[in-house]
Amino acid sequence: MKVSYKTSGSCASRIDIEIEDGVIVSTHFVDGCAGNTQAVAALVRGMAVTEAIERLKGIACQGDTSCPDQLARALEQAQCSTIPS
Repeated sequence: MKVSYKTSGSCASRIDIEIEDGVIVSTHFVDGCAGNTQAVAALVRGMAVTEAIERLKGIACQGDTSCPDQLARALEQAQCSTIPS
């Protein structure tokens, strides 16, 4: 599954994520601090979605959110969209 998430309150403007069987395959931040966003993307590659959410949710930078927190929110949204109704 591919997800494109429009961020709010962080330097990155969008996060594109690919998830397979509950595992993050790739993450790409559009805009934001290149070194930090590339590092976060590399660290979550191969990580379970649930673990990434647990580790990243609530991290603040400027204000009450951050690029990692926005990634956690994007992953939560992706989880909700895969739950059958």
